[in-house]
Amino acid sequence: MNIVLVGMSGAGKSTLGVLLAKALGMDYVDTDIVIQQHEGRLLQEIIDNDGFEKFMQIEEKTVSELQLKNCIISTGGSVIYSEKAMNVLKQDGQVIYLHVPYEEIKKRLINVTIRGIVIKKGNSLKDVYEERYPLYSKYSDKTLDCLNKDIEMCR
Repeated sequence: MNIVLVGMSGAGKSTLGVLLAKALGMDYVDTDIVIQQHEGRLLQEIIDNDGFEKFMQIEEKTVSELQLKNCIISTGGSVIYSEKAMNVLKQDGQVIYLHVPYEEIKKRLINVTIRGIVIKKGNSLKDVYEERYPLYSKYSDKTLDCLNKDIEMCR
């Protein structure tokens, strides 16, 4: 059984994922890194050069083709837009939403233009947060409150 971490960029998925993998003796995979390795370029380069829609196709294909067992999986924040990818992740894992309120996400994300965050033209980070929140809730098996806690205390 896999443990799949979802949430906004800046929620702590990668940090918590590594700690969980060590503590539980499981493998660790960050889907953003897998995408970068497959594509041979950074996420932001893919978004800037190929556009939002193409990035979403690449992310869906890459995540849907993962065949992982006994693994902690940190996902990119935008994976939640793909019903196909989320169903594949849920098939062999428990999906945990790392919830952090918008104001805290805004503080943590200093420069969204280099972070590889999927934001449609004309939308703000707040728009993205409000659009994704119900999707994270829909697909998650459990929600962890990660506000005002050290990453080890998110339970």
